[in-house]
Amino acid sequence: MQALKYPFLDLATVNAPYFDEIRAAVERVITSGRYIGGSEISTFEAALALVAGTRFAVGVSNGLDALRLIFRAYIELGRLQPGDGVIVPDNTYIASALAVFDAGLVPVFADVSLETLNLDTAALESIYTPSVKAVLTVHLYGRPCYDDALSDFTKKHNLLLIEDNAQAIGAVAADGRPTGSLGDAAAFSFYPTKNIGALGDAGAVTTSDPELDKTIRALANYGSDVRYHNIYKGYNCRLDPMQAAVLNVKLPYLQQENERRRILASVYNSVIDSKFVRKPMMSVPDNCVWHQYCLLSGHRDRLKDYLYENGVGTDINYPLPVHLQPCYAEFAGLDMPIAAKIAREVLCLPVSACTSPEDAADISKIINAYEP
Repeated sequence: MQALKYPFLDLATVNAPYFDEIRAAVERVITSGRYIGGSEISTFEAALALVAGTRFAVGVSNGLDALRLIFRAYIELGRLQPGDGVIVPDNTYIASALAVFDAGLVPVFADVSLETLNLDTAALESIYTPSVKAVLTVHLYGRPCYDDALSDFTKKHNLLLIEDNAQAIGAVAADGRPTGSLGDAAAFSFYPTKNIGALGDAGAVTTSDPELDKTIRALANYGSDVRYHNIYKGYNCRLDPMQAAVLNVKLPYLQQENERRRILASVYNSVIDSKFVRKPMMSVPDNCVWHQYCLLSGHRDRLKDYLYENGVGTDINYPLPVHLQPCYAEFAGLDMPIAAKIAREVLCLPVSACTSPEDAADISKIINAYEP
């Protein structure tokens, strides 16, 4: 594989500015002698709750477990029952659906908007049935998926609103509230490739509901409310203090990281001028945090090869809608034309710390020169 002039992502480069602080943080954990729980966890949870605008944050093992814990906790609290339906956008990472299935709930897959690439909130009423008890809104690619239509829909039918905020930490909805505080609970992922990533798996749940917070904390710790007393058949989904220490280093740089990504997205949007691609929607002000900058192109595969030949790394997020994944063969007959179109056409450009604004301009000009 050739060395690319414009790599899509290199995590060593991304984390290099934090190396000294991370080494000190990890050493702090090692010398503390506290390797489960402790002050690194509580410090991180307090900081994340402040970012999300919620009363509580619970550090957990990863983003999938964060979602699993939310759904399981609502079942334990009696707000959901096995067999209840949960609306899930079809254009998402499979973890969104896996968590629903794991809780014994039923995903109600929904098609998405070609403009936002997120849940089509205007179409929710058309797929509602009385069995639906919750909506999982996914802030995909860093774009908040929340508006009056979604809010009105959930209130009208008395539905739980759960946020999959794995890709949009620091984003804000049109009403100015941060993602993570828009619904009843939210799941975060700090997988290394995220805007703020750990050096391994890590996740969190945010909520302002004290009963949910208490239930999730117990479920994540073997179902235990106090030591050796287990009120639930729980899990081991605790956040590692080493990863919490890394996140305590990086979280203060969140606004800086997101603003840098907004600058790159702005360059792409202003310089790319090709009839062979569709650029993503740009809001004013820009409330997206650009976990991915996604083009759509009917020439996607040829364009991807062309960019690689010209030194540009790209990625495809995601090449297959959830309902067409082999493990969900029972849903293969669903008609999700927009999600299917996005899967055929989506192509993600470099938007990490590996890319400068000048790089983004060069990449844009390479795209402009593309001819099939």
